[in-house]
Amino acid sequence: MPRLRPAPAWSIETWLNTPEPLSLDSLRGRIILLGSFQMLCPGCVQAGLPQLARAAALFPADQVAVIGLHTVFEHHAAQGETALRAFIHEYRLRFPIGIDLPGKPLPQTMAAYDLQGTPSLILIDRQGLLRAKRFGHVEDLWLGAQIGALLTEVPPPLATKTTVCTPEGCTL
Repeated sequence: MPRLRPAPAWSIETWLNTPEPLSLDSLRGRIILLGSFQMLCPGCVQAGLPQLARAAALFPADQVAVIGLHTVFEHHAAQGETALRAFIHEYRLRFPIGIDLPGKPLPQTMAAYDLQGTPSLILIDRQGLLRAKRFGHVEDLWLGAQIGALLTEVPPPLATKTTVCTPEGCTL
């Protein structure tokens, strides 16, 4: 099994569909399904975004946070915030969507996760550990099985202080 690592922080320019900015820390305790997309990407429009919408409708929001990540790495002028807001409205996307901060050559969050393109899916467990990263469309059955497995995991116990006693006395 590969060594688990903490998911990189997100670099978000603007948040849409949420009253306040989101972060990995603010979502700790929930499984995070992060879907990277571009609104001009046919695979994103036909498969990736509808899959995120299905997941958001299926899983309880207090257990699974579904987040969209608009990662523009081409056709920048056509995919600005105003166009994205219209796109979100037209496609009735209800889950939170962050606009990735531009970077060179790739947007910052896209680069931090070493994504190959869009659509991409990222699964982060309740402790903030990166559990899966997939480029391209994945089957709903695979995604549901992965999320289901993460939902059944028992979080590690909180570190407890151990009392150590010596002839000089006891300490925590």
